[in-house]
Amino acid sequence: MGIVLHDYQTTVKTRASLTGTGVHSGKEVSISFLPADADTGIVFQLINSDGQGREFRALFSEIGATDLCTMLGDPSGEHIATVEHIMAALFGLGIDNVLIEIDGHEVPILDGSAMAFVEAIDQAGIETLPVKRRYIRVVKPVRIENGASWAEFRPYDGTRFEVEIDFESPAIGRQLFASDINADIFRRDVARARTFGFMKDVERLWAAGYALGSSLENSLVIGDDNRVINMGGLRYPNEFVRHKTLDAMGDLALAGARFIGCFRSYRGGHRLNAAALRRLLSDRTAFEIVETTRRERGRAAEMSAVNAPLYAPWMI
Repeated sequence: MGIVLHDYQTTVKTRASLTGTGVHSGKEVSISFLPADADTGIVFQLINSDGQGREFRALFSEIGATDLCTMLGDPSGEHIATVEHIMAALFGLGIDNVLIEIDGHEVPILDGSAMAFVEAIDQAGIETLPVKRRYIRVVKPVRIENGASWAEFRPYDGTRFEVEIDFESPAIGRQLFASDINADIFRRDVARARTFGFMKDVERLWAAGYALGSSLENSLVIGDDNRVINMGGLRYPNEFVRHKTLDAMGDLALAGARFIGCFRSYRGGHRLNAAALRRLLSDRTAFEIVETTRRERGRAAEMSAVNAPLYAPWMI
């Protein structure tokens, strides 16, 4: 059937807002999605108490830290932390341009998945803009390794994720999620997967100033007996690897444009995802920027190379 691609860029139709708690800071924070013009990209606007705002572009070149979450900006100064779930929702639903107002330094964790962000975007609606969407098409394999962990991009006729995890805990073990990704698949198979952690790590994280807002309402927790202690149990039989896929989608959404290719990883995480993306985009022979040029009835769209979008990290 060929690649099913959307020819044009998108944004949200109207403003939509939600409020929650930061999983690490434990502080209440509100965010709003606002429409943005074509070629704006995803932009966070931090609204301070004096009403003044600072912008953070959602680009891998702006990543300041990848410890336990993905952070934009300066970890010791102005920053926006835990952007991966909201970025996964935007990637999964195909939103190219949006302004995200936020009144705190961390995106709210909500229920630990991307579903509340999906619902907020659904409330706002999605608008198609009269400007072509540009894609990053992977044209040769790019791989990065770190001990037993690795991640790679490979050429592929679509957008696909193949994510594998391997934990000693029998509650998780070795799990694989492999699927092409579009909005319907994202909603059904990925968006509801929650972040997870181990009860034995909680005191250490608290002492380090992390996970102050973590609870059974927003995290899957594995107890000392290696069992999931959440009353409702799992949302998917392999919810753990689906959440790792959600995280990867959010991290790779910082590319500055959607990609055509297959992303594969084994025992990955935020740091490895960011390193793989940097490795890909630092090799101009490994990718090209394309857009659709012609679409005939019953046939896949043809692609042609074009200039990079103005908001892409390689243009900065």
